[in-house]
Amino acid sequence: MEKPLALKLAPKKLSEVIGQKHLIGRGKILTNLVKNKKLFSMILYGKPGIGKTSLANAMIQELGFISRSLNATIHSKKDLEVVIEEAKMYDGIVLIMDEIHRLNKDKQDILLPHLESGLITLIGMTTSNPYHSINPAIRSRCQLFELHDLSEDDILTGLERAISSEYLPGIQIDIDALKYIAQISSCDLRSAYNLLEVAYYASSSKKITSQDIAFIHNKPVFFSDKDGEGHYDVLSGLQKSIRGSDVHASLHYAARLVAEEDLDSLFRRLSVIAYEDIGLANPSIGPHLEAAIQASLRVGLPEARIPIGEIIIEMALSPKSNTAHVAMDAAYQDILDGNVGSVPNPIKTDAIGYLYPHDYPGAFVKQQYLPDKLKHKKYYSPKDIGYEKNLKVIYQKLEQLKKE
Repeated sequence: MEKPLALKLAPKKLSEVIGQKHLIGRGKILTNLVKNKKLFSMILYGKPGIGKTSLANAMIQELGFISRSLNATIHSKKDLEVVIEEAKMYDGIVLIMDEIHRLNKDKQDILLPHLESGLITLIGMTTSNPYHSINPAIRSRCQLFELHDLSEDDILTGLERAISSEYLPGIQIDIDALKYIAQISSCDLRSAYNLLEVAYYASSSKKITSQDIAFIHNKPVFFSDKDGEGHYDVLSGLQKSIRGSDVHASLHYAARLVAEEDLDSLFRRLSVIAYEDIGLANPSIGPHLEAAIQASLRVGLPEARIPIGEIIIEMALSPKSNTAHVAMDAAYQDILDGNVGSVPNPIKTDAIGYLYPHDYPGAFVKQQYLPDKLKHKKYYSPKDIGYEKNLKVIYQKLEQLKKE
């Protein structure tokens, strides 16, 4: 079977790698390593399709080193042992390992001593943040290099390289169609190559337009990785945008989760935001959100985006207060720190001496509720915003009555 276009166009030396100018070029670290014929164990991390494998293979080909490629997920302990035996035979080998964050403990135990001795030089690749996902023992023996997102200009450079190559003879495509591919590929050069290749072979005339591209692939590619770092970046972007009252960014990140059809994650995070970031400034947001969730579930996708959009706008533009969240965390931290104390006698079960507030004017009577060691503790500090302004008036009045 013929290789896909992305593999045919894979760079054979560093100067052919697209993007990553912070690592490649005159005076840059990876270029200098290749120039000096030296390689150290390293981990390359970044989004899919931005050149991790291409970069690793380009370095190896330019250096002329012996290498083997494994995937931490699909290759077995036996496969790793075979590579180690080859390394002993050749007095050293470069191991290119994809999805390095999936390497289990058994394989790590086999690999570590050979990394330590220098018999194996590892180039690991991952879409996950290595500081969070890779075993510290592996990480400490490697240099970490983050690969940056490719720009649309970078994607266009790759596409222009493809159409001028020998692999798509007779292709005709205008700049608007190329720009459209670059736009919907979302930093993923491999995706852009694949889309161009499908469009080429799906056309009888080899003439490709933006309409052809839209017909083949009308849903943008974006990196979320539901079980990994990208997914939580999107959720973090959503929460911080709503917290920051940026309605446009809030809609953007919510739309990404809707496009991924991940309503569960979206609804869970919105529920957190309602009480953590909006809180007492607008207590009605909780019931409003619950109504929007129920409406979304009732109508299903794609119409669910309509009530979702409405509640996102309301949440982003709502007044914000984190006072309840902060107050609860402070009280909870006291418990964790052992600052507890006994419940005051008058308010224990069936205690004598309890003053029943409803028997007093305003349903308030001065008495001690906190344990002795915490009796002067104040967890809650109201803000003068939204509905909470009303609570602040009541709070201040009660505090004054306690002093009298």
